[in-house]
Amino acid sequence: METIIHDRPRPVVTQIQNNTSLWIGHLQTDPTEHYAGQIFECPVQGRIDNIQIYSSAVQNPGEMVLSLHLFDEKRKQWGAALGTASVTVDKRDEEKWIRFHLPAMSLQKNETYGFRLHANDAMVAIGEAAAGNRHPFAGHEWHADSRDRNGHFYKYFSLAFKVEMSM
Repeated sequence: METIIHDRPRPVVTQIQNNTSLWIGHLQTDPTEHYAGQIFECPVQGRIDNIQIYSSAVQNPGEMVLSLHLFDEKRKQWGAALGTASVTVDKRDEEKWIRFHLPAMSLQKNETYGFRLHANDAMVAIGEAAAGNRHPFAGHEWHADSRDRNGHFYKYFSLAFKVEMSM
């Protein structure tokens, strides 16, 4: 009888600094939806298990949705969603890592991926780091809203996130 040992998921890309916040969702008095995302290069080949984001605050509870995409770095374009996951957040999720379990899929070493976050009926502050002028992050943070869905990319800002994979 052969024993198969499955490698436990472990963090392969992390950015845990958190010195500011970026809000996603919308206030009940403002119909403008705010979105966030993060671009990263995958350092290993393996199966993605989950992506975690840090929740600084929860103004309104509700559902948050994360979608994972291939990302064209040269054109700054999102590919089609490779997978999605959703979680319901409430006040108990403030100042905690929120885990989005993704469907089993392989990610390729040195490929560029990105995830996007939006909130259905929720308003959530995502932990974010702002870097100094001389120290940009390896990936790019993305901000958009319902008035400008293409949004903008920033190399001196990064969401607080962890990507966990099994090899």
